[in-house]
Amino acid sequence: MSICGTTTLTPPEMTAAQPSLAQLPGLPRDQGGPVFAEPWQASAFALAVSLSRQGHFSWKAWAVALAEELKASSARGEPDNGSHYYHCWLTALERVVVAKRLSDKAALLACKDAWADAYRRLHRKISTSTPRFIGHFAFGTQF
Repeated sequence: MSICGTTTLTPPEMTAAQPSLAQLPGLPRDQGGPVFAEPWQASAFALAVSLSRQGHFSWKAWAVALAEELKASSARGEPDNGSHYYHCWLTALERVVVAKRLSDKAALLACKDAWADAYRRLHRKISTSTPRFIGHFAFGTQF
């Protein structure tokens, strides 16, 4: 598996109970396996693999849930160029997690909100504390 072209993990070993990644429709990949444009995509991928390995759902059931979400995405008119693949992956994962009662919609929403708040706080902190250089003067820093 790779993130932005840099190998970070080895592909999971699949057993007879867990078919190969080739069964997943439209999985972005290169010769080394799945590829990810952003770290959250790798995390969502790893979570689905882990939950399947723990027996919460079969890999076949996961492939079906993902295929259903990809079909729904296409029906909504989203481009079929891979740019929405992991958004579909995450939506399907949330649906399966709720259906299997591993979590509930309220808890997932609370977690999303907490991550969004943390991102906004971090972005605000970075944007207000980063020095801005104009000529020979640095604005936003204390001297």
